[in-house]
Amino acid sequence: MDSFRSSLSLTTTDGGTVRAGSYPRVAGEVHVIIGPMFAGKTTALLRRIKSESNSGRNVVMIKSSKDTRYAIDSVVTHDGAKFPCWALPDLSSFRQKFGEDAYDKLDVIGVDEAQFFDDLYDFCCNVADKDGKIVIVAGLDGDYLRRSFGSVLDVVPLADTVTKLTARCELCGKRAFFTLRKTEETRTELIAGADVYMPVCRQHYANGQQVIQASKNVLGSRTVTTGSNLEALASLN
Repeated sequence: MDSFRSSLSLTTTDGGTVRAGSYPRVAGEVHVIIGPMFAGKTTALLRRIKSESNSGRNVVMIKSSKDTRYAIDSVVTHDGAKFPCWALPDLSSFRQKFGEDAYDKLDVIGVDEAQFFDDLYDFCCNVADKDGKIVIVAGLDGDYLRRSFGSVLDVVPLADTVTKLTARCELCGKRAFFTLRKTEETRTELIAGADVYMPVCRQHYANGQQVIQASKNVLGSRTVTTGSNLEALASLN
């Protein structure tokens, strides 16, 4: 029986083979935290990471090197909480840079601002399915136009759990599901804070888009100021 098990192999869809025992003895997990800006995604991620660490597990945090708003080598919440991290341009390089021995000892990997990693899906597959680790992903599910942002939603089918957080609408106080950009900039990736973005409910998202478009039509090529947009939005409350 032992010799049978040692020689057992499975044929994969691409024609390769996977020998018995090549999968981890303990299955990994994928957990996804999504929501608009200022919904507390990073706070929720850090809370989970700290809880895992307090339970005796080896943890590490990763964020995109594009995000240098508050710190280069730390994940920082909007209210100032910090946790040391690896700032990387991609996730595929993490294992090599972290070191094989150190990686083997890891139990939990947190990924903040996950929408900036193009290789997020493959990373989660490898970490959870092959390496048997827990990966917790936090990021925006949609951009300022409410379209899929990066690869975050691609990971949902892999996930054990998906948590969608909401913020508070800055204009009426209701639950905010969307992120409104207050400037004319049209780049999808525009890393900024409350000076450029604010969380809004459905009503004020729709009204805000109308106000911004009307401002563009009236002012033509002139710059639409954040202040004038905010005043116009507030009048719709």
